[in-house]
Amino acid sequence: MSQVTTAPAQHATTDEFNPFLSMARNFNTAADHLGLDEGLREVLRRPDRELTVAIPIVMDSGKLQVFTGYRVQHNFSRGPCKGGIRYAPDVNLDEVRALAAWMTWKCAVVDVPFGGGKGGVICDPRKLSQGELERITRRYTAGIMDILGPDRDVPAPDVNTNEQTMAWLMDTYSMHVRRTTTAVVTGKPIALGGSRGRREATGRGVMISCREALKKLGLRPENSRVVVQGAGNVGGIGAELLHREGYKIVSISDMYGAIANDKGLDIPAVMVHLKKTGKLAGFPGARELSGAEALELPCEVLVPAATENQITSKNADRIKARLVVEGANGPTTAPADAILEKKGVLVVPDILANAGGVTVSYFEWVQDRMGYFWTEERVNTSLEQIMVKSFQDVDAVMQKYKVSMRIAAYILSIDRVASVYKLRGVFA
Repeated sequence: MSQVTTAPAQHATTDEFNPFLSMARNFNTAADHLGLDEGLREVLRRPDRELTVAIPIVMDSGKLQVFTGYRVQHNFSRGPCKGGIRYAPDVNLDEVRALAAWMTWKCAVVDVPFGGGKGGVICDPRKLSQGELERITRRYTAGIMDILGPDRDVPAPDVNTNEQTMAWLMDTYSMHVRRTTTAVVTGKPIALGGSRGRREATGRGVMISCREALKKLGLRPENSRVVVQGAGNVGGIGAELLHREGYKIVSISDMYGAIANDKGLDIPAVMVHLKKTGKLAGFPGARELSGAEALELPCEVLVPAATENQITSKNADRIKARLVVEGANGPTTAPADAILEKKGVLVVPDILANAGGVTVSYFEWVQDRMGYFWTEERVNTSLEQIMVKSFQDVDAVMQKYKVSMRIAAYILSIDRVASVYKLRGVFA
């Protein structure tokens, strides 16, 4: 059972915490600078396709339960749609729409030939067994099969999904099309066609963005205190890479809270503790505080790498960092952006800072289609070249238009997508 629409329905909320409206505001500001006509704006604002599916699952108890899944394909003009699939109890269509649009702009910022897509299933993975998660994934995949494919839409892991989820998705798709199709997803295990360096890619991109931004501010890593929100593939790996580069990580948080040490945390030891106990709390030599309190600690660099809407109009004036590098998608609301800009805080936006993941996903897709796989050194070197050039491209737009780095990234990406759309023309 599925429902396909070609235009967004009414938005569920209209305040600053609606990620789709936040994305739209940034889009409109950038479009004004580019002088885009209203017709083209309407095309680029709206998702090309939305799919809602019912996911009936027999639970371990024997009870039949129906979950809801979404897949939004925002834009096809530059290539197949690309974007993760998240499992969370608060997934909603506006969130998925916003994330799909952000993926379009993110792919364009780093100039990889993908459009934006995003998916989600409303569920709480913490309350589900491995078998239940597998059944949800396979039934969800079957439900969106008609719009998936290496040349159509290529999913990846996101919040609460991982390599195993992608392996189930790839296997389900392959069974339906009667051939092994590794290029239908990225973020897979290496044994199934995954790319070396993919797991670390988003965190590595955050580290590179942080380094380039510090150069703009005249700061050095060894003199920079860093607060990281999030301890997963983005925050945790990002913190490890920043620690390795000489930054002093004074705080890191997970879903349960944060730990801090003004003299700096031993991040490799923190990660060992987290893996062993399942939470950061209890790490020796660190004080415990709430995640909200950690965001307001004195530091030079703040890396929000958890979820959306973490820096808002309610706490932005208490942010003490000189630099915010967005590891998560949409962690800063539009009103908070204005407050930070007024304070002189440099924000490296999500569509640039965390684009390392989609860049190496592109490398994985290329390798799968070639049947030839790269060394990790080649992956990391190619990623660095693209991230540095993309940062410089955004910085150049920032100087040209005298705008924030976020609006500059939108201007660059929207211009690239709009240019392709104009060249292709309107099919009739």
